[in-house]
Amino acid sequence: MQLGTMAWRNLMRNKRRTLITAFSVAFGVLLSVTFTASGDYAYTNMINTGAVMGLGHLSVEHPKYQDTPTMDKRLLDAEAIRQHALQTPGVTAAQIRIMGQAMFASGAKSVGGTFIAIDPDQETPTYNIFLRTLVEGRCFTSDEEHGVVVGAKMAEKLNLRLGKKLIFTLTDKNGDLISELSRVSGIFKTGDDSVDGALVLLPLALVRGALGYEPKAASLVAVFLDDHREAFALQRVFARLWAESPDIAILRWQQSQPDLAGLIAVDRLFNYLLQFLVGLVIAAGITNTLLMSVMERRREFGIMMALGMMPGQVMRLVLLESCWLALLGLALGVVITTPWFLYMARIGIDFSRQIGEDYSAGGVLVDPVMKFRLYRESAMWIGGAVFSLTLVAGIFPAFKAGNTAPVENIKQG
Repeated sequence: MQLGTMAWRNLMRNKRRTLITAFSVAFGVLLSVTFTASGDYAYTNMINTGAVMGLGHLSVEHPKYQDTPTMDKRLLDAEAIRQHALQTPGVTAAQIRIMGQAMFASGAKSVGGTFIAIDPDQETPTYNIFLRTLVEGRCFTSDEEHGVVVGAKMAEKLNLRLGKKLIFTLTDKNGDLISELSRVSGIFKTGDDSVDGALVLLPLALVRGALGYEPKAASLVAVFLDDHREAFALQRVFARLWAESPDIAILRWQQSQPDLAGLIAVDRLFNYLLQFLVGLVIAAGITNTLLMSVMERRREFGIMMALGMMPGQVMRLVLLESCWLALLGLALGVVITTPWFLYMARIGIDFSRQIGEDYSAGGVLVDPVMKFRLYRESAMWIGGAVFSLTLVAGIFPAFKAGNTAPVENIKQG
């Protein structure tokens, strides 16, 4: 406690230099929070958007469906799987779906695309971005066996309007081509032309019958989580639950959407690298400040050691000064960062003019508004990293202070 008090008093002997150094630490906190919080918001938004585009945070499916998604690879009792998933803590929803490729035709025009067969009684806009972005009409009901919801771009390509006929052709579970007639009940517009021009929502019952599926069969069950960070833990829970079922596989969003996972991993790596480089610059400044302070007090250290203070105690004294500097810098960092963080968390900065409102990456739409979201572990990581960096910056000055003979310090002071 005595060394700690002495270290604080030493820092206060030159308040201007101490405050300048503390503000450099605080600036590092501001930058780190900016990089990390913007990443936490953007990554969470992209992951959740990717989930509601069809596959969920976890996807329960046939083990070989991911590699070769043909219609013969299916879950025989998807409803039982859905009910088990809904009873698991952390799961907010689970939807039964059939997904595949098909040809869509209207009049003399046809285009290839992807279909998602859904149960309208289970689906909600919260967990289905296509229902959330309906611009015309509505989703078909369970009574409308031949309803269909198409993207705005596909409607434009095939000259479709509400009530018009759409023929889709696909391969059933036996590999035979089958065709069905449907009528457009709704048109959605996500803003991503590649999605709006190639995706169609179909009734689950109609597709089951066309494919020759069993009454409860489906391609997959999309499981949605309250927190996407729990995907790995819940994957293990489900793996234990269905350990004896060789025809069931559980994929995290990283496995079902590898393009998105790779994009986020690379972006996060560059984010950390940039923060590390900024931290090195700030640490160099702190080291320089502490070293100047040590060099100015060499005579003082020499007298202290001549009076009986051990070199190790001198080193601890300088390190305690570094600790106080870190704590002061963190406190100032919280003060100057809080208004900026609150503004960005609530309002943000709109970059839609620069990147466009339909900007997508990794196959999912990206919010053009930059906002902040800071997870607890991210805040703890920032605090620990800044404190550790400041402490490390004081090691060389502390070593310098404690490893010079008292006589030399007194002579050179």
